[in-house]
Amino acid sequence: MKWVVWVGSVRKGSYNAAVARALRALAPADVEIEILPSVAALPIYDADIQAEGMPEAVTALGATIGAADGLVIVTPEYNYSIPGGLKNAIDWVSRLKDQPFKGKPILLQSASMGVLGGARAQYHLRQVFVFLDGRLMNVPEVMVPTAHKKMGEDGELNDAPTRDFIAKQLEAFKAFVTAR
Repeated sequence: MKWVVWVGSVRKGSYNAAVARALRALAPADVEIEILPSVAALPIYDADIQAEGMPEAVTALGATIGAADGLVIVTPEYNYSIPGGLKNAIDWVSRLKDQPFKGKPILLQSASMGVLGGARAQYHLRQVFVFLDGRLMNVPEVMVPTAHKKMGEDGELNDAPTRDFIAKQLEAFKAFVTAR
């Protein structure tokens, strides 16, 4: 089984990127994890560019997501919502002829320095993927609050209870993916 992971942050020391990197070690043994290219790699969505032809980066990203058994999105919350770069990437990929989100099992995770752990970004992503007909797993939810306290000096997620909870969520996601 193969899952792709999209990180909504582009910050060098991103807590969400640290969570995403930890997924390989926390996922069930028979799950392969691939982290997708940065959302910053895509131009700002522009219908004029689309009319001239989809950028190759968008086409390749859509093909990778489409071929995966599941999509995991790990994102911070910006201004009570989805980071602009992630929303831009979703907008591009959603305009592909064979829109890869339709029916795709999707798992959301978020981490933030605040006490809500990115809950509002997850809520807004749920709204977006309802329209795109993504198949979102509802529970258990992973929102990592006070993420800065759960990282080691090496910048990696080292909080054992958080890692254990994420591992349990990934087991549940595996069951969700196979329950099609």
